[in-house]
Amino acid sequence: MTQLMITGDGNTPLSLEELADLIPNLATREELNEWERENILRAREWAVGDRTGSNDMVGDEYVRKLHQKMFDQTWKWAGQYRRTERNIGIPVQEIREKLVALFGDVRYWIANQTFSPDEIAVRFHHRLVAIHPFPNGNGRHARLMADLFLMKLGRPAFTWGSRELVRQGEARARYLDAVRAADNGDMQPLLEFVRL
Repeated sequence: MTQLMITGDGNTPLSLEELADLIPNLATREELNEWERENILRAREWAVGDRTGSNDMVGDEYVRKLHQKMFDQTWKWAGQYRRTERNIGIPVQEIREKLVALFGDVRYWIANQTFSPDEIAVRFHHRLVAIHPFPNGNGRHARLMADLFLMKLGRPAFTWGSRELVRQGEARARYLDAVRAADNGDMQPLLEFVRL
């Protein structure tokens, strides 16, 4: 079980109780990454074929359903908001309130064309990551949400630096630096990174 513990910059550590809810019998972090990747690919296929519109996907039901589809073969808690505090993210008791505010903001940005579609998707992604509503998979979930949002608007999905962002490396470091810049109010590095 300790080999599955998530460590490293930008990773969300799981509690022993959350780790106990692993569905498959896996021994290493690499096996877990591969299992989750396959689960996420199936979810992406489902989501691309789903007829939910861009406005309707910006809501509690869709956000939880997508997370559940992404991790339903991996974690028993897939699609459920976290109940424990993390090293990142907002306090547990604020998750639903902050998500409702985010959904309202995104719908307003869409209706009023406040930002370009790319910037709306980047801001949506960034705020989802900052809220960190799930025990794990928040970055991957937020990236897929942003991609799906763009595709629903007839735009191409982001490239996300054209690299794997789950494993430690230069691309992940650049991504995390761009997210931290957005945390400090500078969206430009993230806007550039998503289209590299």
